[in-house]
Amino acid sequence: SGFAPATQHVLEKSEVAPSKPHVKLKDAYETLVSFFRPMTCHHKDEQTLIPCHVGEDFNTTDCLENKCCPSKTSSELKCHMPFKDNMQLTFRLLVLVAGGFLILGCLPFCCCACLQRSQCFNPLRRASKEVEKIVWKKRACSEDTHDPL
Repeated sequence: SGFAPATQHVLEKSEVAPSKPHVKLKDAYETLVSFFRPMTCHHKDEQTLIPCHVGEDFNTTDCLENKCCPSKTSSELKCHMPFKDNMQLTFRLLVLVAGGFLILGCLPFCCCACLQRSQCFNPLRRASKEVEKIVWKKRACSEDTHDPL
């Protein structure tokens, strides 16, 4: 490759360049589950902290990478499991259901507006046969009168 600079990495035959970034099924499933199971790190007084077993020497980054919540108690950093966020779940479901009802409510109006303009479904858009006969007769008469000129 004479066009590639010397410092640029050139793919070997065994390496394959990805043509499109693929969304894995596992990522899509995790996104869907996280939408219907929202978690939060904010705990209330009556909730007990369940420790998250990350390891002996863990910091905030390790704690967050393992989907745990860092918390400062006294002088040492501990990780605890996140809590279910019922208020967020209620809000998400409310928005989802309201959006569904809005779409279902607007769907008949959109269909009627589209079908009303169609000549196939709306008989008032079609010309009646009597009107078509009159138009053809007038066109024939006008052509006959203009021909001798």
